[in-house]
Amino acid sequence: MATHIEIMRIHMTTLVGTTMDETALYRLMTWLSPAYPIGAFCHSSGIEWAVEAGWIFDRASTLSWLETLLRDGASWNDAVLFRHAHRAAREQNCAQLRAVAELAAAAHPAAERRQEQLSQGAAFRRAAVQSGTAPDILREFEGDLAYPVAVAVVAAAYAIPVTFALTAFLQSSVTNLVSAAQRLVPIGQTDAQMIIAALQPTVDAVGRRAAALGDGDPFDALGSATLLADLAAILHETQYTRLFRT
Repeated sequence: MATHIEIMRIHMTTLVGTTMDETALYRLMTWLSPAYPIGAFCHSSGIEWAVEAGWIFDRASTLSWLETLLRDGASWNDAVLFRHAHRAAREQNCAQLRAVAELAAAAHPAAERRQEQLSQGAAFRRAAVQSGTAPDILREFEGDLAYPVAVAVVAAAYAIPVTFALTAFLQSSVTNLVSAAQRLVPIGQTDAQMIIAALQPTVDAVGRRAAALGDGDPFDALGSATLLADLAAILHETQYTRLFRT
């Protein structure tokens, strides 16, 4: 019987017709595991307000919300920033990495969204440093690092191809949001797994689309058309009763 790592490797091979070193795959799975201490369980990315407002109320509405975020919202922007940070780190271009990091720290429609990204990025960097897996470029970086930028840097340092890393990052992000929805909508465990499975084509497509971006200014590819999601992130700041920080 194939091990879990072997199954994951087969899936990654199917994505781009190549393979990835088992050690690198193991590290990628570790960094993006729910057990990795970044505090993702504290954040809902505005889903908490969307549930109170009646915009999300069942499996179908949860799936639609997350699909839209991936294709046209914050998750797409995260993928763009990830792509450019990965390239800069791979090329050891510290000036470009700093520019991407500064853009990632500023490009948010709401204060809570910024808090979510920077707090998770700081926690990720801290865990990587303390566990001894952080590359020099991550340990020596000064300033704020948004979560997608921090993950991209370590992935590039371990020569993990950007398509693999992006797919894993987006899947992990989706899983965290589905977990939040389970506690808010509510939806059951089976519904949650059905949502995650249904999102696979979108995750793959968004990852490929971001990975194919050229060397131009990352700002050119950023943009969203998810007004309700942005409003949810803004309005959550004053929500009377809250389970999540965002």
